[in-house]
Amino acid sequence: MKEKASRMGLRGPTLAEHQTANMHTQRLPPSGKFLMALLSAALIFHIVLSLLPKNAPAQLPSTTHNLQHDAVLQTPNHFLVPLEAHIMSKCPDARDCLRDLVVPAMEQVVDKVNFTLSFIGSECLGDMLSLCAVNLFPTDPVRFLGFTNCMISSYTKIPSRELVEPCALEHGIAFEDLNGCVSEEGRGLDLLMNSVERSNAAGVKRSCTVRLDDRIWCVRDGGEWKDCPGGSNTEDLVEEVERLYED
Repeated sequence: MKEKASRMGLRGPTLAEHQTANMHTQRLPPSGKFLMALLSAALIFHIVLSLLPKNAPAQLPSTTHNLQHDAVLQTPNHFLVPLEAHIMSKCPDARDCLRDLVVPAMEQVVDKVNFTLSFIGSECLGDMLSLCAVNLFPTDPVRFLGFTNCMISSYTKIPSRELVEPCALEHGIAFEDLNGCVSEEGRGLDLLMNSVERSNAAGVKRSCTVRLDDRIWCVRDGGEWKDCPGGSNTEDLVEEVERLYED
């Protein structure tokens, strides 16, 4: 647990550890190709998004970016507590929310929650990069949340390669794998569409909205914490996760 926590905020597995895990590094594609892939995906996304029905489905769509598969949503004696953060990648409220609440809480309860990272969808390039990281490492929130937190900490630079590549390497994610996910026809777009549909189904409109046990726990909006009946401090969230976990 301590090792996981130390990697959550600022440092992921080293590149050597990453390579030892059989992820072979290939020559990185030129930055121009990377940006063209992102821009193409963005154009397709905005066209498809305009075709989405306005009425959200009654049930949350299943996604590939849940931390745990349904078959392992429990420890030997406990079910994992659903914890979800709905964000936009180029958003100062999302930066503050991850930095001040979600990441510190996850450092303490990562083994007690089923964590989902969802997006509202207006800033699709950074959103797709984060979702591709989740898709590559669906059971490793330390890695994909750390990568997302790294990017959002400098959100004004998203999606420049000068930001994305160091964040990827810092958290043991091969840059070419992210690029391949975003560039592959339909893959990154499908991840983003599923994520946006999930947020719509939950009725979430504001970044950042944190939901615990399928209920809104707290919202960071306009530089302020709002709608936080259980408290906006890390300690409050951790205490409630532990209570739900033990019930």
